Amino acid sequence: MKKVLTHKENFTKGVVKENPVFVLLLGLCPTLGVTTTAMNGLGMGLATLVVLIMANVVISMVRDFIPDKVRIPSFIVIIASFVTIVDLLMAAFTPGLHEELGLFIPLIVVNCIVLGRAETFASRHPILPTIVDGLGMGIGFTFALGLLGSIREILGSLSLFGFQFSEGDGMIFFILAPGAFVVLGMMIGFFEWRKHQTTHDKQIQDH
Repeated sequence: MKKVLTHKENFTKGVVKENPVFVLLLGLCPTLGVTTTAMNGLGMGLATLVVLIMANVVISMVRDFIPDKVRIPSFIVIIASFVTIVDLLMAAFTPGLHEELGLFIPLIVVNCIVLGRAETFASRHPILPTIVDGLGMGIGFTFALGLLGSIREILGSLSLFGFQFSEGDGMIFFILAPGAFVVLGMMIGFFEWRKHQTTHDKQIQDH
């Protein structure tokens, strides 16, 4: 029998155990493309978080009324509606960040994290668990992008959130695409090591 997760477990799994970037390896296109700075990573993560929660809520509400044959197209239309709202709001209130993120904001529509949670969770659960799941996954995604952006900005520009804390140009390699792959690989390796370490410690306690 499948275990029913509590709201706390449902929330925390998206942040750590099933982090969409470091563990599930989802949404890697924006992860690698926008994390040249901490602000870009944080902004992209928060935009995705809002779309994820709102789309999940609506899909959970109308899940019993959507025919199976048009399930995926219906999800995409719902997600695209919220992406358009977020895109317009960012263009109005944060034009600088909106310009930096560019095409990656509309591409949230096809982000496999958002569509994946709609298909595997929101379409099968009531509203409250769906909100908790979307919040956990969204925060996990935002954490991953913010962390990668911070590391790349510190190493590549010797700054953080635009604040220059040291003179010099930094290691420009980390701002370029290869640097994104290197930092992401190191973080995935750390999470994988941490998972095995936790499993090992639990086995020792059980014995």
